[in-house]
Amino acid sequence: MSARSKARKRALDVLFESEQRGVDVLDTLAGRIAAADPPVSEFTVELVEGVVAHRDRIDELLTTYSQGWSLDRMPAVDRAVLRLGTFELLWLDDVPDAVVVDQAVELARSLSTDDSPGFVNGVLGRLLDLKPMLAPAPSESPD
Repeated sequence: MSARSKARKRALDVLFESEQRGVDVLDTLAGRIAAADPPVSEFTVELVEGVVAHRDRIDELLTTYSQGWSLDRMPAVDRAVLRLGTFELLWLDDVPDAVVVDQAVELARSLSTDDSPGFVNGVLGRLLDLKPMLAPAPSESPD
């Protein structure tokens, strides 16, 4: 597994754990960084902080384009995978879009339900098709 794949998995773990425990995502991230077991990469931090910074917009897009599924109805793992993938697609330019989608589908395949890979692929594929219209304004770009 590549370093970036591990970073995505760790970011997913932080997002999922925080939601399940009902605690602040950044507090969970800080705890993981302090524990350093395993060490938390800069890319993991960038992903988690990016999802937190843009969560309202991400959730709005997921609600709009996950036809027939509200955020609350989605399996928690799928919700976290989609938030992560949406952030990468729309706010990060250093990873090819196809790789972002493929990595998200792989996470869903290994961690969620049998239907999840197709669902994640469909939602992120739709966002990818609409990306030119959904691209964040310069003021929405990460630091």
